[in-house]
Amino acid sequence: MKTYFHVDMDAFFVSVEELFDPSLRGKPVVVGGQADQRGVVSAASYAARKFGIHSAMPLRTAYRQCPHAIFVDGHPERYRDYSRKVYKVLQSFSPQVEMASVDEAYMDLTGTEKLHGPPLAAAHRLHETMKRETSLNCSIGIATSRMVAKVSSDQAKPNGVLWVLPGQEARFLAPLDVRKIPGVGKVTEKNLQARGIRKVGDLAALDEDFLREHFGQWGLALAGKSRGLDAGGWFDGEVGEDSDPKSISHEFTFNEDTADVDLLESTLARLSEMVGRRLREHALYARTVQLKLRYSDFTTITRARSLDHATQLDTEIFHQARALFRENRKAKSKVRLLGVHASGLEAGEGQLNLLAEDSTNRWRKALSAVDRIRDKFGEDSVSLATGLRGRFRERVHENPAGLPGKTPRKDS
Repeated sequence: MKTYFHVDMDAFFVSVEELFDPSLRGKPVVVGGQADQRGVVSAASYAARKFGIHSAMPLRTAYRQCPHAIFVDGHPERYRDYSRKVYKVLQSFSPQVEMASVDEAYMDLTGTEKLHGPPLAAAHRLHETMKRETSLNCSIGIATSRMVAKVSSDQAKPNGVLWVLPGQEARFLAPLDVRKIPGVGKVTEKNLQARGIRKVGDLAALDEDFLREHFGQWGLALAGKSRGLDAGGWFDGEVGEDSDPKSISHEFTFNEDTADVDLLESTLARLSEMVGRRLREHALYARTVQLKLRYSDFTTITRARSLDHATQLDTEIFHQARALFRENRKAKSKVRLLGVHASGLEAGEGQLNLLAEDSTNRWRKALSAVDRIRDKFGEDSVSLATGLRGRFRERVHENPAGLPGKTPRKDS
């Protein structure tokens, strides 16, 4: 029988900010941008949550609900640094650790009782070690499945430990709202509630054929999850198992809609850099580049182009993204959001002609040097000249360039 921990750092972004500015402690703090900016809340302190502020809420809405809150842009490099510290602590308890995001992780502690004691004792030791080594609090869920461990860590917040004993998974889940199940979003919740399914116990009582008929394969996964199983694609593979991304993308929402072509293309260059950087981190090459373009009226188009060879070079990604932009942009229409998406990922770039190979090698060396500078001085320390005007502050709720333990298989 497996023993899984789900470790969730409490109000992580806010807690890190408090380490650098202790005056923030105990106050309503919102991380993600300024009150008058477009964008969403990345994190809110527990004091801010009392006013109904939560992650993914528009910043302007958060301001209306709590005008005296302190709004902080955030510091992604600090969060990545502390995420690495968190990962180091977790690895001292188990080699099987998987960072699900910058502030949460799954651990497999099966068979470690002789080393760390029973699960509850190990969790308390982990709590103490985390606080001592990082000055941060965390909540820990323990269960025989990762899904139940994740739900129990949420129930344990803040700074708590909750162990769901083997055999008690369904009983623990039954009284919880269906939204507590990982993967159940607003749309699925609404569809379930329309059929009288409000609690996980209501879901568990349904016949699998009914769920399959109304929700397809996802319905079967829901049936398994309601019983406490790691069902569905959320928990494929083992904890800590290497897995390459299926696609890599970055997007940016402008603070003010704009029809400034130079700014738009410069922003595309910056987004292309971010995508190329992550491709190189994973030692992957993209066959397809896709543009996402959203206008002021929220009309959104996506256009893609396949390449004759796979690439991980910023310049080639930008060339394709810009071409798609120029072919599809509505003249004088203001743009709200731009995105660059790379897919068709491969382990190699394929055959190049001699002329292209020479140019590609020069760019590869140059970008390798750029990556080393960014590793040392931060993601915004250097940029292509084309992207200088489009440089923007990284949104702290975006997935970071590289999670601890997921650093890819690139050559040293």
